[in-house]
Amino acid sequence: VQLQASGGGLVQAGGSLRLSCAASGRTFGTLTMGWFRQAPGKEREFVAAISRSGSITHHIDSVKGRFTISRDNAKNTMYLQMNGLKPEDTAVYYCAAQWTTSNGRYYSKTEEYDFWGQGTLVTVSS
Repeated sequence: VQLQASGGGLVQAGGSLRLSCAASGRTFGTLTMGWFRQAPGKEREFVAAISRSGSITHHIDSVKGRFTISRDNAKNTMYLQMNGLKPEDTAVYYCAAQWTTSNGRYYSKTEEYDFWGQGTLVTVSS
């Protein structure tokens, strides 16, 4: 599975960005997927995850109500809509994927994912 993340950039606090993660090499609908981020000097942090069908999602508390994970299986693409961005959201954002046979499963730990995109930088200025 190859993952290509895009959509990062520089935005002012309160602004919005939409990240995309395009997947190839495997039937997209067999993959559970997630977004992680890594700020300078910090460990990679789980942000959100979505099940194979998109029916189940999970977001960490610090982004609930501001970020929304979604996917379009017809386009082999996952998204992260980020609204109300804060300076503390500044990080490199990575998308990740893992095969699963479960329609209701998602993962929130880095070690649970086998496939990773290259990362896209999000910078939020105050």
